[in-house]
Amino acid sequence: MDLAEIWRVMRRRWYVLLPGLLLTAALIAGVYVLVPVEYRSQSTVTLLNSKKATVAFDGNPFLSTQASLTGMADGLARNLNSDDSRADLKTRGVTGTYEAKIADNAQGPFMWLSVTGTDPAAVLKSDQVFTAYAEKRLQEFQTQQSVTPEAMIRMATIVPPQKPEAQTKTRLQYLIMAGALGFVLSLVATFFVEARRRRSDKPGRHRPAPAETAPAGDSGPAAEPGAADSGAGASRTARTSAGASP
Repeated sequence: MDLAEIWRVMRRRWYVLLPGLLLTAALIAGVYVLVPVEYRSQSTVTLLNSKKATVAFDGNPFLSTQASLTGMADGLARNLNSDDSRADLKTRGVTGTYEAKIADNAQGPFMWLSVTGTDPAAVLKSDQVFTAYAEKRLQEFQTQQSVTPEAMIRMATIVPPQKPEAQTKTRLQYLIMAGALGFVLSLVATFFVEARRRRSDKPGRHRPAPAETAPAGDSGPAAEPGAADSGAGASRTARTSAGASP
């Protein structure tokens, strides 16, 4: 079946294809309404060496980096993603979904703190609270270990919480899936009806004609030609004998 034949079938069975396309449009509209647009705000922070560790660098923490800071950043991210931290952040007004992780391709102890939700204003506020909470948790870790203030690892905000940006990728994927599914099902229904109609229009097999029956007047078998001639000859002989007698 080529494209021309497909087009002819679609045009011939438009009464099946059209309702399917209308249902597909309704499905896409439903997905558009039910799947809201998500917004995402993100901040970037880094861990810095303690004041005591930067004395040799004239107090500049950006000149003093250690591998232990990256390990501390990983441990802090894991704690921020824990259930206890989620419950604590919820009581502080953080809504939506948040995540703490080591920044991609980071050359040091850089962390991404992001919040995703459907309300842009709430997302921005939640990211601000989340960033401040991360610094608080870092200090609590070290306080629990009785670290002196001069030896504590510090946190600096490299990029503050940004204006929430719309994340349309997920919504677009759902819209494409709904449209493709509806269109495919419409085509399947169209060609199914076409196949059924062709099968019903196909002529059936010819049955053999019934044998001819004898006419109603012929009740017995036909007389043999020889027997008829013999009967006719005997009748003529009897008439001749009757005429010759005195």
